[in-house]
Amino acid sequence: MVFGSRAGDDDEEQLAPPTYALPDLPWETIAGRLEQITIAVLRFDARLEASGLAAGWQSRCDMTEAVRALILDGHLVDVGDLVLHDAGMDVRHPTHELTRAAAALKSRRTALARKPPWPLSIDGLSALRGIGGIADETAPRSKVKRPDPDDDEAYPPHANDADPWKAHFAEIDALLDRTSKVLAGETPLRKNRSHLVYDPDQDEAENEDVWLDLVKRTSHWPAVAAAAVAWNAWLDLNLYTRHPWLGLVMAASILRARGLTNHLLPLAAGFKQSKFRPQGREGAKDKLDGFCSVIEEALLIANKDLDRLILARELMGRVTAKTRSNSKLPALVDLFLSRPLVTVPLGAKLLKVTPKAIDLMLAQLGGALPRELTGRTRYRAWGIV
Repeated sequence: MVFGSRAGDDDEEQLAPPTYALPDLPWETIAGRLEQITIAVLRFDARLEASGLAAGWQSRCDMTEAVRALILDGHLVDVGDLVLHDAGMDVRHPTHELTRAAAALKSRRTALARKPPWPLSIDGLSALRGIGGIADETAPRSKVKRPDPDDDEAYPPHANDADPWKAHFAEIDALLDRTSKVLAGETPLRKNRSHLVYDPDQDEAENEDVWLDLVKRTSHWPAVAAAAVAWNAWLDLNLYTRHPWLGLVMAASILRARGLTNHLLPLAAGFKQSKFRPQGREGAKDKLDGFCSVIEEALLIANKDLDRLILARELMGRVTAKTRSNSKLPALVDLFLSRPLVTVPLGAKLLKVTPKAIDLMLAQLGGALPRELTGRTRYRAWGIV
């Protein structure tokens, strides 16, 4: 529930900013389940790091999550089309749904590109929506070297007079500074909003401030409870109706920011598998229980996917152990572990070999070769499923 601004009797009294009411949760009855889920998330993260497949698992998870996010929005996208589109090898003209799935994939990768607190900021929200850019933390900003004021040759004639151009130079410096901030992603670019697409009565900027304030006020809560309340507030505020996948991405980012995991959990897959569907009339405890079921299903799917990757790596590792040091077969195995689908043209492009070489390596894998997914003669694809 969102409370609007309140005006006092005095006209000069400053209006209070709108806030989102924190739910009254029965901590004594939910503390046990919150602890169990927290331990389960920590165990999965430790298992994922110890397996050495964290990068491959996250890459596969991002692609499958983008497809599942579109399914929850009522659109069906083939994961194979998304894999080929991400590699720039579309077999057909990209559809609108495929473009949205690519945007969802980019949002997850953007959330992982920076340190955890950044997605939970106004700059992070802008970048996840595709408005702002991603500023590089390590690369220092390039600054224009100013000339030495004591060097007369560095200035044009009459530059040291009464400085009539001082105001003009100040405007130019301010413009350059604003441009640098925009290019660095610190200042989001505001675009014209069509009334045919956006609701003119809805102030997204105000809702952003309300949601970020809620995240700040729940920073001392248990991580799972804070993520659940933030997700429910996201749905209540109806933030970014054209980006419905961002709510679960931000909930996963909260769990990552609180130190429970170094990765983004597949919450879209967990929500699709769970029976919880928010209707808006549930109580605070019911909403929390529903989000807990989403995390439990997400962990179950994540562990099964990790089990498949570990088994496939062991089977293919027995073959790659007998290859020469300059063989490309280990790179092909890594490609299978990092993508849910691999085709001959995709492998040839990424490994920089000929399609015939890919066919020979696939035959070399023998019984360890992942399952063929298409069964066609012209368009063949393999994947670990």
